[in-house]
Amino acid sequence: MTETDNIIEEEQPLKGQEETSEEAPEKTLKEALQKIKETAKEEDPHPSQQINLRAILGGDLLTTQIVRSQIWLFVLIVVFTIIYVAFRYQCQQDMITIDRMEGQLKDAKFKALSASSTLTEKCRESHVLDILKQNKDSLLHQADQPPFIIEIPE
Repeated sequence: MTETDNIIEEEQPLKGQEETSEEAPEKTLKEALQKIKETAKEEDPHPSQQINLRAILGGDLLTTQIVRSQIWLFVLIVVFTIIYVAFRYQCQQDMITIDRMEGQLKDAKFKALSASSTLTEKCRESHVLDILKQNKDSLLHQADQPPFIIEIPE
């Protein structure tokens, strides 16, 4: 026999036995427990078909039945939100890195341009001749006569 069968048998007095004054409180207690078991339900009451502002603000729309049936949707929304925040954070970090590298690239371009202009200035013919005259290291000088073409017969 199950436990509930035992409880029911205990609640029903045996035929021919009279109830004594000691069994009366036990019987009322058992009857009260039986009534509580009948009225107690694990299910939430169904919301009324009428939706109004009070029902929305009071949270009557979020009954456990609705939440349980849509739990995977809520989980999916939370996962997508976490992914969105993570990707946005990563994107911002990448943008900061790109900005820093663009600044470094501009600095490198300016340095290269400056070095190129300095090299171009130092390589000019007039500048080279002036340096050679100052050092007196070479016999090179500027030509007084224009160049002429030598023709070779074939």
